[in-house]
Amino acid sequence: MQKILRLFPNSDLFLSVFLKNCFVILLLSLVSIVAHAQDKPLKEPRQLVKDSTKRTSTSANPTGRGSQIVDDSTKSVYGPKTTLWTTEQDVFINKSNYRPLDTLLTNYHRWTYVQKFTNRYQDLGNVGTALNPIFPILSTTIGASPGYSAYSLYYDTQEPKYFDTKSPFTKIFLVWGGDGRAMTHIEFSRNINPRWNFGFNYRPILADKQLQRTKGVRQTVSHYYDFHTSYKSKNDRYLLFGSYRRIRHRIFENGGIYLSRDTTYDAYFDQNAQPYLVVAQSEELKNSVHVFQQYQLASPFQLYHKLDISRQRNYFSDTKGSEINYDKYFSYTNTDYDIDTVNVKDGMEFKTTVNEFGFKGNAAFLFYGFYYKMRMYSTYNSYVDETTLSFRNDGIENYVGGQIAFRFDSLSELSGKAEYLLDGNYLLQANLKTPWLDATGISSLSKPSFLPLAYRGSHNSWVNNFSDPFYNQLSAFLKGDFGSFYISPGATYTNLTNYIYYRSNDAVGEQAVTPVQSSGNQQVFTPELRMSLRFFRHLYLRPQVLYTKLLSNTDNAMRIPEWFMNAQLSFENTLFKNAIQVQIGVDAHWRSDYTAPAYDPTIQQFYVQDKTVIAAYPLVDVFFNGKFKGGKFFVKYHNLNQLFTKSGYTPTPTYRGVGNILDFGFDLILFD
Repeated sequence: MQKILRLFPNSDLFLSVFLKNCFVILLLSLVSIVAHAQDKPLKEPRQLVKDSTKRTSTSANPTGRGSQIVDDSTKSVYGPKTTLWTTEQDVFINKSNYRPLDTLLTNYHRWTYVQKFTNRYQDLGNVGTALNPIFPILSTTIGASPGYSAYSLYYDTQEPKYFDTKSPFTKIFLVWGGDGRAMTHIEFSRNINPRWNFGFNYRPILADKQLQRTKGVRQTVSHYYDFHTSYKSKNDRYLLFGSYRRIRHRIFENGGIYLSRDTTYDAYFDQNAQPYLVVAQSEELKNSVHVFQQYQLASPFQLYHKLDISRQRNYFSDTKGSEINYDKYFSYTNTDYDIDTVNVKDGMEFKTTVNEFGFKGNAAFLFYGFYYKMRMYSTYNSYVDETTLSFRNDGIENYVGGQIAFRFDSLSELSGKAEYLLDGNYLLQANLKTPWLDATGISSLSKPSFLPLAYRGSHNSWVNNFSDPFYNQLSAFLKGDFGSFYISPGATYTNLTNYIYYRSNDAVGEQAVTPVQSSGNQQVFTPELRMSLRFFRHLYLRPQVLYTKLLSNTDNAMRIPEWFMNAQLSFENTLFKNAIQVQIGVDAHWRSDYTAPAYDPTIQQFYVQDKTVIAAYPLVDVFFNGKFKGGKFFVKYHNLNQLFTKSGYTPTPTYRGVGNILDFGFDLILFD
């Protein structure tokens, strides 16, 4: 009976999410009051069904004497086509045409961050846990940075959109995942008047502990919200975008599964498996204020300014007396007298203030933009003695840069961007997009992050003098669209020099993980094939295959699976006289054996290890996506294999993945 109950969402979880989100109802009420208070109608009023010059014959008006009837009760005049949105980047490059809402159904069931990014990240087996890219991703930050990125995806991918609405727009996305895993997204936007829009987003992630689970005892508690506004002048010469964003992302760390007696692979999937840690916590607190404004001096020429004020705090906390396996997990404890190793509170804070001034415009099919940027930064670690360091923990960086784009037509564009930090670091980017070829290139010389340079905490301590990392990456993909058949072969080449990474330290009594700079270089070559085949009118097969060859791997610093595959088989059509659109199918993912990076929660870093090989495992999901007027829904059964094999997968050493479980989610979209 308990196994059956595990397949269905928990009603108490929904109640918890509802209570925690109740403040959003108050915000909606306040915004509604503002909306009703406006004294001028919007540019597109409600349409009239009957013209006053035409006679009607209805029961309400039997004489047919030309009454005007608003069709609110039988026909909605507002919807996805009257709720338009854009991004700041589109406006910046003068592609400011607002577009209608995206109501596509394809892959709607992929609600976790790992599946949203086609399984290219490893996590710790639960929603909201630390993420690590499987394939190298180059950072576009060439100046000072904190060095924490395990939770950055939960913030960086939530940048707000800017709307132009003809009616109040509300979107509610709710996921009830099995075993107490839940995610919500509440989005609201409303034009105060035709030139001024206001909106907000609220995104909580709440997930129960999966080891030794007790209902309501969380492993992930994450709350993200933002407020955003856009304004343009009457003559459309002045434009302003502004936002405030904040996330507090907390993870109650378990340190992985502790195998005391049975050390076989199947022991990881024992329902009574024990975690290493019980009360340890990791946290990222991040907030930012952003302002973008531009003024058009002439038709092809604008002046602009960007302001960003941000703060990021990363902490690890623990209490030694509450951890049964404390000494088994922590091989090293700092003996410095000024560090508290009983009630641990380690971490770092990083602040920046950035002002960017520039001009941009268009000349025929050419877009151009040039800027000067001043960036003030500071970092703080309570245990680090800054006077002993060979570098500053704060400073001012000065940048110059620019970008151009040649737009040959609506489908073809060649663009480039260059940024130079006046102390010698730089970033170069190029992109080519055509109907038959996509290509990108990145080259950067960047500063090392602060975390690998200097850190002191209860279980880690180091001071390093690393050289600037030098990275290059090229990728190109051909595209062939033949109606029912689409194919895109291509490859990505990455070259890393002075690569900084973390490595396990097997020395007895020493700290478990230390930062290292490679003495040589890493060259990664990854050919890839993407396809889509439609057959029998409504069946689709979408395979994706990647093969990775490490042409050079000094110090064995990179760990990537040789083979990586995704595939989907789905039926896509409309049913019940076009009343509902559906996508029904199977998702499959498989990657070959490899020594995947392990995770150290004390510094929130994945690190290279040689002890554990992550076994290949075919991960299979069955899903049903549906779209009807006013919303969408999905039902997904995750990890079908484990229902029969009783043995699952481990995305990260000592961490087991999500088992066979049923997830359900839906969207409600309101336009009035």
